[in-house]
Amino acid sequence: MDRRYDVACFDLYGTLVDIRTDEYDKRAWEKFRGFLNDSGMGVHYDDQWFLRDLLDQALILEQRRAAERVREDGVEDCPDECVEPNRGEGYRSLFAVAAPQGRIPAVWQAQADEMALRAAWVFRKASTRHIGLYPGALEMLRGLRGAGMRTVLVTNAQSCYTVPELEMLGLDVLFDAIVISSEEGIKKPHPEIFRRALERVGATPDRAVMVGNDERCDIVGAKNAGIDGVYINSGISPEHDPQRSEEAVLSLDHPDYDALLAFLLG
Repeated sequence: MDRRYDVACFDLYGTLVDIRTDEYDKRAWEKFRGFLNDSGMGVHYDDQWFLRDLLDQALILEQRRAAERVREDGVEDCPDECVEPNRGEGYRSLFAVAAPQGRIPAVWQAQADEMALRAAWVFRKASTRHIGLYPGALEMLRGLRGAGMRTVLVTNAQSCYTVPELEMLGLDVLFDAIVISSEEGIKKPHPEIFRRALERVGATPDRAVMVGNDERCDIVGAKNAGIDGVYINSGISPEHDPQRSEEAVLSLDHPDYDALLAFLLG
């Protein structure tokens, strides 16, 4: 049977994974502060809100750096809203106050990198109220791969959070390529991130489909890259998204993976 698509690209949060976070939770910041102070890296923070201000300042700086890298990469027409900073650098900066004077030894840099990832994960877990796969997500992905279709993750996310979550949920082994916006410096709906995703698997837009729960980022963004879209109106789709997307080739009222499989493989 000649299928319409060779590659299925997926958004993550709200498409495959149901998640609720509260990054303003005082308890999460207290746990985070305690981890930093007990890290053995020579830092001590007395105030959790001071920590938050430091991370916000680091994010502003990383936004500028990401914008510069995007320009250096020759990406055209990329507004600030499509530039993605790397929050991991902000976590790393929290240890910089304890860095050795003068030239920083490679061993300290390696420790700081490792501790930054651990710190990010501590905060992510502390601020997450719920995370879990939508029922049938794993089976659907396995079904697509078993039928010979390649699967690609294209997500607006921070790798310091998303990489361990993919492993925790068993999703890390179910994609032929994983494209995370914080690693690319650019995010959906800009068409460049979709182009990069297809390049990773040697695919063309006319043989690919994007599945996501955000009409603007996932469906319209993919369409502007020449890729068809399947829209899922999940419980955490953007508030003003329509129930059904006129821009999509298929709209689903919830993560109905049986209907998705029938459409993609039928």
